[in-house]
Amino acid sequence: MTAFALPQAWQTPLKEALATRETSALQGFLDAELAAGKTVYPPQAKWFRALELTSLDKVRVVILGQDPYHGPGQAHGLCFSVPPGVRPPPSLLNIYKELESDLGLPRPRHGFLEHWARQGVLLLNSVLTVENAKAASHSKRGWESFTDAIIAQVNAQPTPIVFMLWGAYAHKKAANVDARRHLVLKAAHPSPLSAHNGFLGCKHFSQCNAFLVSNGFPPIDWTLPDVVL
Repeated sequence: MTAFALPQAWQTPLKEALATRETSALQGFLDAELAAGKTVYPPQAKWFRALELTSLDKVRVVILGQDPYHGPGQAHGLCFSVPPGVRPPPSLLNIYKELESDLGLPRPRHGFLEHWARQGVLLLNSVLTVENAKAASHSKRGWESFTDAIIAQVNAQPTPIVFMLWGAYAHKKAANVDARRHLVLKAAHPSPLSAHNGFLGCKHFSQCNAFLVSNGFPPIDWTLPDVVL
């Protein structure tokens, strides 16, 4: 059975989640998909990239996505992000529009968000894998309970954290976050279908940084440096 190669910093916090029947069934499902020759995104080495870049004790912000991009070369383990050289998808372009409106930042020419993750922004999808060309094909296979456990661990941290929840799915996913200790920001999803219904103009980025600074943490540098291809 596929061993989940979790980063060491997350192994102890997620020990119980790894031992559940749901996670065991998920591993069996993924083994069968790969054995059948199906193309799964992101590549297996990137399944836990968000956790690799943002250890539990370093999390300052959580942005939740739903499942990975299902086109070739797009998914690399961070929600909303694409690798260098891949055209930013429409939802990410709307995120950039909001960044420009809220903070006056120029729109990046790429969609690679690792710079955010390295500063403590956990870019977490609810489902961490998907079959090529089949959106949400790995939903309800066990990933949801596993990522619920990740959110629970973040929620339990003693330091105040910002949860940026875009769309009804993310709102429900983080429904149990303690809003008395953490800052919970909710808006519509940045998809072109809904961005004009409350995402554009939400000013989440400035609110996030103001909260971090007020609690003694450095603000997130939301600019995205050019990447070398």
